[in-house]
Amino acid sequence: MHVVFVEPLFPGNQKDFVRGLHEIGAEVSAVGEAPPEALGADLHRWLTCYEQVGSVCDEGALAHALHEIHRRRPVDRLEATVEAHILPAARVREAAGLAGTSVLTAHLCRDKPAMKDALRDAGITTAQSMGGGDAEEIVRFGGRVGYPLIVKPRAGAGASGTYRVDDEAQLAALLPRLGVGHGAEVAVEEFVDGHEAFYDTLTVGGTVVHDFMTHYYPNVLEAMRTRDVSPQFIATNRIDTADAYAEVRELGRRVIDALEIGTSATHMEWFFGDKGLKFSEIGCRPPGVRAWDLYGAANEMDVYREWAACLVHGRKSQDASRRYSAGIVTLRPENDGRIAGYEGLEKVEARFGEWIIDTHLPPPGTPTQPVEAGYMANAWLRLRHPDYDELRAMLDAVGRWVRVRAA
Repeated sequence: MHVVFVEPLFPGNQKDFVRGLHEIGAEVSAVGEAPPEALGADLHRWLTCYEQVGSVCDEGALAHALHEIHRRRPVDRLEATVEAHILPAARVREAAGLAGTSVLTAHLCRDKPAMKDALRDAGITTAQSMGGGDAEEIVRFGGRVGYPLIVKPRAGAGASGTYRVDDEAQLAALLPRLGVGHGAEVAVEEFVDGHEAFYDTLTVGGTVVHDFMTHYYPNVLEAMRTRDVSPQFIATNRIDTADAYAEVRELGRRVIDALEIGTSATHMEWFFGDKGLKFSEIGCRPPGVRAWDLYGAANEMDVYREWAACLVHGRKSQDASRRYSAGIVTLRPENDGRIAGYEGLEKVEARFGEWIIDTHLPPPGTPTQPVEAGYMANAWLRLRHPDYDELRAMLDAVGRWVRVRAA
């Protein structure tokens, strides 16, 4: 099988998808925005063809690049794994008559209000929501549903550009800043209080063959807005043994069926609180912030190869061991500026060294990044342990002990 992969260089773990395809026996070509000389030795060795374009989201350019590759070596699949690339790739794929995620499915996974409408039609419980660019209609929705509300880009990913508004005055002030009334549209939804987590799968022909459950501490909106917390997310190894996860897994399967997801990775967010289990949203792609690296470390498997095996061979190649839970803790600098140094790392190494997967500790002089840049923006540590509760206590301790000094 000849697979064309969209954007093999950025973000950094994109090359692992290419590696996975190459290692399970596929022929791999790629379309990307970097010049060929920037690819490096590994990608040059793994790739049969490479086409550079100005933007991989430019459907005309992507279609032309696909045509050029197909002219040299017939293409079987066109695949993308980044949220912004999923819908352009689906449109080009469908126009070329290739197998893979349909335009309709990609659209529903990208457009949050349309997604929630489709899921409600299928009887799946989600937050009340709407999408549009009419400020008066949005204010009326707020009056009908009640506050707080969440306002975010209609085709957003994660917490980027996401706001909580607590009353009509805040909503009226925010909408013009987001371009509402000047051609922009937003997604607006009922605020759902409760614990936030995500459920990720690999599916083959609509059947889940691998799945993983991960918890946020604290919830994402707080984590991306509050400097004085060291946020975590932890992939649990109790997914097969804790009865409470059965409800989430069943919800995920219903979402996959409703959106007609075939052979793909998925990333689903959910909440559980006073209103029970509520589905939040889905991406027809792998999770971000290198969550797959945690799954691999926790389950003693190469998830990138498993993804490739599902696409190319239509089956998984091994089972997840569920031996470990694995998590990441983000370490924020005390203020923005440049990294001056770290305190407490020796204690972490002495106490938890055998459980550390890897670390990212930018050297002194490195400019800091703002809190809202995300979980991997500044310093972080990733750890694993056979016991979920013990791992969470270890991550909490790292967050308390380590201080990132910035000048």
